[in-house]
Amino acid sequence: MVRWRSGTVTAVRRRWAGAVELDVDLPGGGRMRALAYPGLVGDPEPGDRVLLNAGALLMGLGTGGYALVVALPDRLPADPPQATDTRDAGHLVKARYTPLQPILLGVDEEASPHHARLAAAESVDGMPVVTADLHSALPAILAGVHADAPDARVAYLLTDGGALPAWFSRTLAGLAGHLAGTVSVGQAFGGDLEASTLHSGLLAARHVLGADVAIVAQGPGNLGTGTRWGFSGVAVGEAVNAVATLGGRPVGSLRLSDADPRPRHRGVSHHSLTAYGRVALAPAELVVPDGLDPALAAEVAAALAPLAARHRIVTVPTDGLDAALRASPVGLSTMGRDLDGDHAYFLAAAAAGRHAARLLG
Repeated sequence: MVRWRSGTVTAVRRRWAGAVELDVDLPGGGRMRALAYPGLVGDPEPGDRVLLNAGALLMGLGTGGYALVVALPDRLPADPPQATDTRDAGHLVKARYTPLQPILLGVDEEASPHHARLAAAESVDGMPVVTADLHSALPAILAGVHADAPDARVAYLLTDGGALPAWFSRTLAGLAGHLAGTVSVGQAFGGDLEASTLHSGLLAARHVLGADVAIVAQGPGNLGTGTRWGFSGVAVGEAVNAVATLGGRPVGSLRLSDADPRPRHRGVSHHSLTAYGRVALAPAELVVPDGLDPALAAEVAAALAPLAARHRIVTVPTDGLDAALRASPVGLSTMGRDLDGDHAYFLAAAAAGRHAARLLG
């Protein structure tokens, strides 16, 4: 459960879109690194007393290694300027029935200017949609799309398997101007557009953001138990089904690695095999980058062979993709490994992006 702490802000450190990093001194001594979302709790300043949820920091969790600011109890923010007691400013409740549930304007609800368009929308018109189980794949997929189609409009669908606030992601902050926009779906929030389901989010990406290509992946900080089914990214298989239902072209970004120390993630991660092999009921195009180390290539081919009955396995050339990855506007990192530390992982994601771009014709 929650491990509460109270302290005083002593310094404001980094800021990025929607988030601010703080130093907080505790009354009995000691200091904690904390993260506040001004859109939820207000904008902390040195001298403010803050209430913290410190559990993730005290447990030493990697992505979640912050104490999170729950409130500025002595300086509460004013009500939002658009706040009303009606649905005119939206009634989409996310992080529902938690103490910090925000009420937002859904892109397709009645008060939205996009309501009529989305109420009539039935299809994403063959849009290629790349599905990935880790947030770290996002910039690599984008690099692959823009390597071949630099003018393509790419939208990101933030699902709720990891961080719920889009503001947590420094990757998203760094990709501002490189994406057509972010749609936060399900319980996730903080994107350019808010959608209640992945289906409505995909329609919004196509018909509101005008996306040529979409990328679906959970936020940073995924949940995993080391078991086949106990991983939040398994939902990528459901994303394939949603894309196919709406007349899109599902493109599977495979989680490949010859650097991960855990045997279950070497070659093709068991999470990719479960998501695409067991959860995805609709066919997808699963992308394998050409030119892998022969031993890794053989391992990947053997792992994917049983999936070929449902999916199309596509080998994609990788010329120029390394340069595209190195030119990414944000740093590449997965499980603490950079591009050179897990090259196959990022190359596979970029190859999926390249394949999606080539489907544009």
